[in-house]
Amino acid sequence: MRTNIVLDDELIKEAFKYSKARTKKELIHEAIKEYIETRKRKDLSKLRGKIQFKENYNYKKLRAGKN
Repeated sequence: MRTNIVLDDELIKEAFKYSKARTKKELIHEAIKEYIETRKRKDLSKLRGKIQFKENYNYKKLRAGKN
């Protein structure tokens, strides 16, 4: 989709500092992808009370591969 937009030059300069993008087009695509990924993440607070751990759960043993 082709569109024309006016971008804040200072925001673009700052965004390029944090990106490997070489063009404004790449930068905008990267920003949109990151925005979508962020919005798709589940809100962890909604999981409260829904996760139950085993009574004898031992994370140290599990990490060592000694289940």
